[in-house]
Amino acid sequence: MDINQLRCFVVVGDELHFGRAARKLEMMPASLSRFIRLLEEDLGIRLLNRSTRNVTLTREGAEFLSEAKSVVADFDALRRRFHKNIASQKKTLRIGAIDSAARGLLPKLLNLFVSAFPDADIHISEDKSHSLIPRLTSGWLDLVFVRPPEQTDVTLTTRFIAYETCVLAVPAHHRLVDYDRVSIEDFCNEPVIVPERRTRPHSHDLTMNLFRAAGRYPVIAQYAEEKQTILSFVAAGLGVALVPSSYRNMNADGVKYLPLTPVNDIEIEGLPLCVMWHQGNRDRYVNAMLNILADNSEILTKEL
Repeated sequence: MDINQLRCFVVVGDELHFGRAARKLEMMPASLSRFIRLLEEDLGIRLLNRSTRNVTLTREGAEFLSEAKSVVADFDALRRRFHKNIASQKKTLRIGAIDSAARGLLPKLLNLFVSAFPDADIHISEDKSHSLIPRLTSGWLDLVFVRPPEQTDVTLTTRFIAYETCVLAVPAHHRLVDYDRVSIEDFCNEPVIVPERRTRPHSHDLTMNLFRAAGRYPVIAQYAEEKQTILSFVAAGLGVALVPSSYRNMNADGVKYLPLTPVNDIEIEGLPLCVMWHQGNRDRYVNAMLNILADNSEILTKEL
């Protein structure tokens, strides 16, 4: 339970209408409903009676509302006491991004955004797609840059950005390090470090499909989940790995990155990157970020 959940409940308790409360809080009704449900689960009690026509407070809900109002009032009074310039505080834009987007796309995109909105307060959360998307759904994030999920919540909008180029990561003293480019035939017999499909399905499938397109099957040396673990295994000589080209910015000791040649004259598609947000979100920062991304797509994706 945190102050944001209490604040949401206080507004719903006063309005007894999720639509009106959501407008006051500048949230999506579905996200607000999830906030209240999480609060109820945390407390272990039902605060609201919901029906298709109305919302009412339970006995515990009415008692809790009174206490919650006092806590929120005390919190706001404390904040005003120590933040004299609260009116000028920056609005926060909460962005989630997978590791490759945080290194490849976001720096350039944020540079353009901050130039247009120098007063924006931007918080970045870096994590895997399967962790970021639920946080977007629940309202903790405003935008996420992720791999497209196999199934999408109907309250979310997904926009494809680009396919991220992949490279072959090899140990620094590997026999292939002097190659300008490598084909599947050059490393088809090498042990391969493969991401776990449960957490990185697109990266896992890219490796498997690349070998399959060449009529081969990878010799899997190790499954790994975290990017740093994958690169550490490569550096230790346990195998090679297909990784997003943005990994080259990590300066991992003992690892070299080699561009890939097409398979059977077909370009390797790479890893899909998309941006997701709540349908109908009218936040000016969210919409400005999306417009800047669309208007500068060619420049921003040129080196992905």
